[in-house]
Amino acid sequence: MHTLEKSQLLRFVEQAYHLARRAVARYSSKFSKQRYTLHQHIVLLCLKVRKNTTYRTLLDELIEMPRIRKAIELEELPSPSTLCKAFNRLGMAVWRVLLNISITLLPTNGIVGIDASGFDRSHASKHYTKRTKLTIQQLKVTLLVDTRSNAIIDLHVTTTRKHDSQIAPSLIKRNTGEVVILLGDKGYDDQKIRALAGKTGVRPLIKHREFLSLHKAWNARLDADLYGQRSQNETVNSRLKRKYGAFVRSRHWWKQFRELAIGCLTHNIDKTL
Repeated sequence: MHTLEKSQLLRFVEQAYHLARRAVARYSSKFSKQRYTLHQHIVLLCLKVRKNTTYRTLLDELIEMPRIRKAIELEELPSPSTLCKAFNRLGMAVWRVLLNISITLLPTNGIVGIDASGFDRSHASKHYTKRTKLTIQQLKVTLLVDTRSNAIIDLHVTTTRKHDSQIAPSLIKRNTGEVVILLGDKGYDDQKIRALAGKTGVRPLIKHREFLSLHKAWNARLDADLYGQRSQNETVNSRLKRKYGAFVRSRHWWKQFRELAIGCLTHNIDKTL
């Protein structure tokens, strides 16, 4: 009988499993029951985000996926509460490490765009919020995106209305080795950002806010082709929302942050296939 080719989903699982084995130990501690590994938990959590589904639905579908279970050496399925506890236990630092490793699998050129987008918090229904006249505050997610491969290099998430110019410095400091040219719109026109970029060896290609005719002249001298690559950020933001959902399912802000980090990791793994 002819052997079936590997599906996109199976290759995604294998790549995620490979990254997990590089990033974390097999078990969380020596006192672990050792029924499931951290590597299996990480893959299942990424798979949940990729399929944009719930724990129960994912586990129900896995019953009919023997090749997927075999790829991650999963002999029996965990309960939904087990996956939920694993999500709570795996901190943001683990997902950042996985995100950093995933970048090494993609070609990058150091030309990086920065842009922000909003993600809804969906723990209340639209009908309920409309009847009670409530407003659900969005999460502001700022991404650093490499323009060659559309890889997400880093992310910053906040529940506040913090201005773009206050967010960019922390992202620049964390990724000085990955960024050669930083592309940004007028929201990032701040002298402190330009000074910090100069100190860290980053060339800022950021449009000026046009208060004077001099600012208009500086904007006219920007390399239009190079600056035009900033649109890749909007492409990645749109892809994240279309493929993995424009909202987060978790109720607590720290879980929402992790959920978005897993979404960025899932995006990078998808780009490697």
